[in-house]
Amino acid sequence: MRLEGKVAIVTGGAQGIGETTSVLFAKEGAKVVVADFNEEKGKATVETIKENGGEAIFFKIDVSNYEQAKNMIEKCHEAFGNLDILVNNAGITRDGFMVKMTEADWDAVINVNLKGVFNCSKHAAIYMMDNDGGVIINASSVVGLYGNIGQVNYAATKFGVIGMTKTLSKELGSRGVRVNAVAPGYTNTAMMDSVPDKVLTKLENKVPQKRLGETEDIAYAYLYLASDEAKYVNGEVLSVDGGLVLG
Repeated sequence: MRLEGKVAIVTGGAQGIGETTSVLFAKEGAKVVVADFNEEKGKATVETIKENGGEAIFFKIDVSNYEQAKNMIEKCHEAFGNLDILVNNAGITRDGFMVKMTEADWDAVINVNLKGVFNCSKHAAIYMMDNDGGVIINASSVVGLYGNIGQVNYAATKFGVIGMTKTLSKELGSRGVRVNAVAPGYTNTAMMDSVPDKVLTKLENKVPQKRLGETEDIAYAYLYLASDEAKYVNGEVLSVDGGLVLG
């Protein structure tokens, strides 16, 4: 029970890495706010947690909305009386070559993946600084370290998240708030559903373990950074990519 007595918010917590993280955190003793735009899947994740003996609530949110992010923190405090951990996991893709990318596709990814991290982190940090500190964990990506063809918008956000992580770790560290990031490699989630099989095979062959990541691989990295075992880890970007190096 590595998170016994802790309260955690997981954005994008209804499916994929976020769902696995929400369930894992509850299993490890945390009370969890499953925050997501998808109400049906979010409530299903909450039910899974409750069936396993955990505590959780669902909060519907568009993380790009400043006021909704503020309300999420307030709802968390109302439900559980505290906030110890924020996992900024919510993210979207709108892939395409830059010269063909629409302004709408650029803005959508920037608003969710980058502005969303700002919105949630700001309101969470204000609360955490006024209490006993806390942990903020941001979802970057291997694409945010090396770039990737066809993902200029996504890569920009994930590079940006790393910059935010480094800066916030310096701004908030003296107030007891640790800020770190996880950079997953290619992982078996719904985001990969549109990738052709032959491309997936090429990606798998780039990894020394010859497989893509699973959601549990990323969730356990989040768990480590959220736990007291990482109490002296601050401002770091933990790559969880099986050794993948993008060319």
